[in-house]
Amino acid sequence: MLKIENLSKTYKNGKKAVDDLSLTVNAGEIFGFIGPNGAGKTTTIKSIVGILEFDAGQIFIDGLSVKTQPLQCKQITAYIPDNPDLYEYLTGLAYINFVADIFGVKKDEREPLLVKYADLLDLKADLANPISSYSHGMKQKLALIAAFIHSPKLLVLDEPFVGLDPKSAHNLKGLMRDLCDKGGAIFFSSHVLDVVEKLCDRIAIIREGKLIACGNTKELKGTAGLEETFLELTDHV
Repeated sequence: MLKIENLSKTYKNGKKAVDDLSLTVNAGEIFGFIGPNGAGKTTTIKSIVGILEFDAGQIFIDGLSVKTQPLQCKQITAYIPDNPDLYEYLTGLAYINFVADIFGVKKDEREPLLVKYADLLDLKADLANPISSYSHGMKQKLALIAAFIHSPKLLVLDEPFVGLDPKSAHNLKGLMRDLCDKGGAIFFSSHVLDVVEKLCDRIAIIREGKLIACGNTKELKGTAGLEETFLELTDHV
């Protein structure tokens, strides 16, 4: 579902944020992408979703090139940054309908999905209110509903659990697994290693723009656990 080949990105100040990164995410997988602050995670994510141009390499989403087929890639991808930037003058309901319209979701299809997701994420009572009145956690929930409403093939998430209450976080994990069980894939970054360890089928660890480990979660964490493995691999002078 996602294939990154020899991705490199250097910023104008000379910092090489991503250095010859290659990895593959298969359909049906929840894939964790972890690393220290400044390791290149967000740069990689923004390259995948078409926000940042990259210097070298290729990115394919379901066989489509992010470079040469950007619109087709965006039609099957949903992205939620760590701090969603929403149209605050709209109500929650108007925003969901706006996104659903963009992705061509029919009204008779979106309504039961909207009810389902709003119930699971406990946002139903607030959908008529302007987004400007929402807390960070509520904005995160609204962005998640907008992402799931058009049934993306690839869901890209940057710190998706920040700001969510425990019940909503639990239900989000169920929604993530359900999307993958239907043939989609999820690529997500998080500093909450316990969640990554329990939720992900495979994990990649990045440090200073380079991939330093990638594999099955069980094999990667070994007997010590993911936190110990992560610290061992990323702690250096």
